[in-house]
Amino acid sequence: MSDLLVIRVTDTLAVSAYVDSYITIAILILIIFGFIISLARFGSNLEIDQTEIGIGDQKITLKPNNLDKEIAYKIWVELSTRKIGLPIDLEDDVIVEIYDSWYSFFAITRELIKDMPASKMKRKDTEKIISLSINILNKGLRPHLTKWQARFRRWYDLQIQKDDHAELHPQEIQSKFPAYDELTEEIIIVNRKLMAYRKMMYDLVKT
Repeated sequence: MSDLLVIRVTDTLAVSAYVDSYITIAILILIIFGFIISLARFGSNLEIDQTEIGIGDQKITLKPNNLDKEIAYKIWVELSTRKIGLPIDLEDDVIVEIYDSWYSFFAITRELIKDMPASKMKRKDTEKIISLSINILNKGLRPHLTKWQARFRRWYDLQIQKDDHAELHPQEIQSKFPAYDELTEEIIIVNRKLMAYRKMMYDLVKT
């Protein structure tokens, strides 16, 4: 049986070595086995790029992968193609149209989250993005819509039918709402959160 490792030194002090193929194969197997173990243990965290996102005092650091970017892109498109992700100007914007946009975004984002396979939630960074999105819906949009939308719509629908309001613009009519100042102050606060959320999604997409 041949030697596994042979080292020869010639008269001129030249050194040569021979490694048996069994050792070479064993080393390769160990390297491959170690690589597989590393992937299994750290595969979900191999992304290099990372970004810090947050709204207000809610900040998290993420290493987004392709799935995270796909989620962020879909939400960013919804925010960017609707009034919801743009600055509100109450001198020109109509509140019922703002509410229509907010309600549609709420429904669409909820469906995007529901369509996400449960198996993908095992990845912590993906779970953080989903959780943050749910918080935007439940803590950003839902409280305002629950408090104001039905009250304002009922009042507004009655006002636009009055004869003495026939020649008034919708913006002029809505400004007569009894709690207009309180309502619009809260609308602006929600709008700022949504614009910050839109930027957050954009940052994730381009990371």
